[in-house]
Parts: sequence; C-alpha cells; structure tokens
Amino acid sequence: MVRPLGELEDAVMTRVWQWNRPVTVREVLEDLQQDRSLAYTTVMTVMDNLHTKGWLRRSTEGRAYRYEAVSTRPAYSAALMNEAWAASGYAAGALVAFFGMMSAEQREALRDAMRVVSTDTPDAAPAPASGNAGGPAAEGPADGSPPPGR
Repeated sequence: MVRPLGELEDAVMTRVWQWNRPVTVREVLEDLQQDRSLAYTTVMTVMDNLHTKGWLRRSTEGRAYRYEAVSTRPAYSAALMNEAWAASGYAAGALVAFFGMMSAEQREALRDAMRVVSTDTPDAAPAPASGNAGGPAAEGPADGSPPPGR
C-alpha cells in the first residue's frame, strides 16, 4: 500500500525530485529554510525516515550521506491514483466522477497519455478492470514505481 507523504516529507521529496541528483541534508535544509524555520536534525530525521520507508536511497560521502529518490513524482502520483481507484469499490463510477472533475487541459493530457500508452504497448494485455493495487504500479523501484508504504 502506498501512503501519501506527510507535509514535510512531501517538501523534502519535492526538492529531491526537482534537483534529480544526490543531495545532502544541508542542501535540503537550506532550501527549506527559505520558506520556514527548521532545525538540521528535523530535516535529517525526515530524510532518514524516507530512507527507511524506501523513498530515498543513500550513499556515504565523508561523514555525511547523499540521498537520491528511488522513484519519480509521476510514479508516486500514479500509485496513489491506483490505490484510490482500487479502493473505490466501483472502478467505473470512480473514473466517471474523476473525469468529471478534470479541466479541459487535464482531459487533453489524458488523451495524450492514452495515445502514448496505446502506441507504445500495442501487444500489451489490458490492465485488470479491478484496478489491482498489487499490480505492476506497486511492484517497486525496478519498474519506476514508488516503493510500498510501511
């Protein structure tokens, strides 16, 4: 099960995803401090927790760690949508309601995405209608999706 990130976890992951490179706690702290006052140990704890949960991997550099994302923000968002869809109890109804909330730009993005999927995977079997949360979108970092929540 993929759990939504908490507010500070999301702020940290947003920076890691935007920078798309290994980062130190100090770098993240300095950027976060532009918006709010935080202690180094607070950010260090959050990043350690994200590592423990499988969202970040880390490597040692001197006496510090460098952290990098295990997955992408789009994969994280897709996993959250898949979880919500699977938990709806009525997948078709949930999709109709979701599509009804979309702006014209979002519907166009959906059409573009559907064209990409149908062009890139002509021989692929269709996804199960049940919205199986345990399917490929929840397998783990090897396929680009976020790790399971803990």
